[in-house]
Amino acid sequence: MQTLSNDILSVTIAERGAEMQSIRDAQGHEYLWQADPKYWAKHSPTLFPIVCGLWNDTYHLDGKEYHMLRHGFASKSDFTLVAKNDHRVTFALTESEETLKVYPFHFNLSVTYRLDGNTIHVIWHVENTDRRELLFSIGGHPAFNVPGMKDGDPLDGYLRFDNPNAERLYGNTHGCITPGHHPLEMDGNVWHFTCADFDDDALIFDESQLHEVALLDRERRPVVTIGFRSPAVGIWSPTAKNAPFVCIEPWYGIHDWAEFTGDLSEKYLINRLQPGASFMSEYTIRIG
Repeated sequence: MQTLSNDILSVTIAERGAEMQSIRDAQGHEYLWQADPKYWAKHSPTLFPIVCGLWNDTYHLDGKEYHMLRHGFASKSDFTLVAKNDHRVTFALTESEETLKVYPFHFNLSVTYRLDGNTIHVIWHVENTDRRELLFSIGGHPAFNVPGMKDGDPLDGYLRFDNPNAERLYGNTHGCITPGHHPLEMDGNVWHFTCADFDDDALIFDESQLHEVALLDRERRPVVTIGFRSPAVGIWSPTAKNAPFVCIEPWYGIHDWAEFTGDLSEKYLINRLQPGASFMSEYTIRIG
């Protein structure tokens, strides 16, 4: 475990998956979901080299068939600590014999966490170290405790979107998306959610409709605000469990379209890097 701290926040990150484990304020209040396996045994996994699901957990590349489970392998991989000070830490992952079996690319992936006042910057850097074009998706999956909820309570929370007209996709066809955008019933730009709202799995927003989502308390004051530039974002809590958390997930990538069997290069929102090129982006988590 590695810890970043200042007089406002303390953030703990594991080398396994380069995954945040805790976000606490100076009073000891925990904002990040604590991975109770009764609901979901994760905190904030890194999604790479795919985001969400492939049709039949399968993709095609250069006429060959490969199999990869939902969200890829990064969250299950041991990263290497490469740099650390009181306010910044960087972890790195490269290809291995095992990853090459399911993802035949050479790459460098680094995940950096930078603590600045009440804001955490989560920075992704992907470098193509292969001799051919690198195809990838990357995303975050942080889970936050819903304010005012205790274990056993019905799920009851509020999110504020920066676009009151955002429309969702559905991703519940064998874990893949179907065409068509659907409006949400909101009070202005505030969405009141309950467990039933996740009966169709995550709410998925593409086409860069959103760039900020805030988790509000019962008085509709922001508790956690996620800022991002990614073209897609998912909102998720486990179906039919009344889990006391909600995930706000910035994505550079998305599920397959249902029944998609084309080449990986044709996948919706796939990212491309030429040999020697690199990709960098970040999302932010602001507390309070």
